[in-house]
Amino acid sequence: MMIQIEYELMQYFTALKIGEKRVRAAQEILNKYTGNTAMPALALKDNNSNNWEPVGEENFFKTIKENNGFLIAICDSKGIAKSVAQWFIEVRKDEIIKRIMQDENIQEYEGKVILPI
Repeated sequence: MMIQIEYELMQYFTALKIGEKRVRAAQEILNKYTGNTAMPALALKDNNSNNWEPVGEENFFKTIKENNGFLIAICDSKGIAKSVAQWFIEVRKDEIIKRIMQDENIQEYEGKVILPI
């Protein structure tokens, strides 16, 4: 039992380190286009078990309209947000997304994005 717990903790911390590195990379990309307003989001995938996995390495963007304006997220291929920047007016959001697509060759994520609570 103790060995199993130690293994799960080791797996968790290894996944967390990898995930944090991917979050930092996504945050750097978003910061480049938002004037350093990006925040870190999720570093681990929630797979409802004790198998911890880091967020994916691939990058997609997603915009979400809220009452305060637009949120821009960089997420992985499962829609897990790695970094977010908020609240932009539509014109500014469009400028940021255009540059991210051109300069970084990042495509839009088509599904529902998973944001930190």
